[in-house]
Amino acid sequence: MPTTATKKPRAGAVRRAAPKSEVPAGHKKAPQKLKLLVTVVPRRKTEYFMDLIQSFDVNMQFCSAARGTANSDILAMMGLEDNEKRVIFSVIGEERAPQALAALGEKFRTIKNAKGIAMTVPLTGVIGVSIYQFLANHRKGGKAT
Repeated sequence: MPTTATKKPRAGAVRRAAPKSEVPAGHKKAPQKLKLLVTVVPRRKTEYFMDLIQSFDVNMQFCSAARGTANSDILAMMGLEDNEKRVIFSVIGEERAPQALAALGEKFRTIKNAKGIAMTVPLTGVIGVSIYQFLANHRKGGKAT
């Protein structure tokens, strides 16, 4: 019975893989991962920050009232008017999140009376393709805008 010899790779041989950016023919591209962007801002600056966040392809965001933890003595000592805050919850694509966080950080440093905080939390699942497409800001047919 004939035997088939298996070819062993040469010592030091380099195996070349296809570039990771290319999707092989017949395969679908993995869906974009989403994150929940949580931003705490002063009440009077809420609309400004919601508009800024929306510029990063955010389709869905909502706002909730909040209150800071500093008491009136601390507020008076630091020269702050009030501790009314708003928390903005936004769903953003994973690749746009670093840009959004950088822009928010820049605005927190440069705009008067606009101190705030921002963070992201990964979303591990979304129920329904159409809901995912809406949150990921995909047009009908699954093409990204």
